[in-house]
Amino acid sequence: MDNPKSMSKVNRYSQIIEEIFFKSYSKGKTIIEFKREDIEHAAKKLQITLPKNIGDILYSFRYRAKFPEKILKTAPKNFEWIIRSVGRASHNFALVKKVLFVPNENLSETKIPDATPGLIAMYALTDEQALLAKVRYNRLIDIFTGLTCYSLQNHLRTTVPDIGQVETDEIYIGVDKRGVHYIIPVQAKGGNDKLGLVQIEQDFSIGVHKFPNLICKPIAAQFMKNGSIALFEFENINKQISIAAEKHYRLSSLSELSPEELETYKSRTV
Repeated sequence: MDNPKSMSKVNRYSQIIEEIFFKSYSKGKTIIEFKREDIEHAAKKLQITLPKNIGDILYSFRYRAKFPEKILKTAPKNFEWIIRSVGRASHNFALVKKVLFVPNENLSETKIPDATPGLIAMYALTDEQALLAKVRYNRLIDIFTGLTCYSLQNHLRTTVPDIGQVETDEIYIGVDKRGVHYIIPVQAKGGNDKLGLVQIEQDFSIGVHKFPNLICKPIAAQFMKNGSIALFEFENINKQISIAAEKHYRLSSLSELSPEELETYKSRTV
């Protein structure tokens, strides 16, 4: 059953975001600029009490909630609206080609012996924390990328030009057999959170502006409904972000990994 408080919050946020959008929208527009203060003005006009963290409204529509139906109907087929940060307290609605970053249910999965410490699995407070821990302790970034990787920092929050404040869940540094270095921002998604285009754009911007001499390989990790972990690698060609690789891993006990399965893995081409 839906939580009444949660539904009330979504409804309030939807009213505010709809008010801001249609204040400046006209048919044919692909960019609609707005500022943080516009959120306050909209709430005042609608007589809605703002949350203490005003940014939660924007976060909600970037990563969790759908835009109100009235906004969705303005997007042409195969396009969608997203919210980007474009500077300090400045944002815009941008009309972009629709990109779905969801696990492909038809992909085969690979069993990996589970090396997650029991205490870590027991006391992880959130899905996101549990996912990051499982990825780290089982060296899934190394396995997925083919690089030797080291966790540099959790929850990096920084600023980049023309965007403002950005954050990513974890940063890895990788090195390949030639000695080339990589910066690997990792986004972790569990529960009802969805992976958005804006997050991947921001991860690329972190690589460009904070680690300009390293090759940037943004990665996303997501729990699947069946308990497996989906990993995505992204590429950015001509400012168009797409999935470069996707793999699914199931953390298993040794008794669940049969010799027959190991033989099957040998025949895989990638």
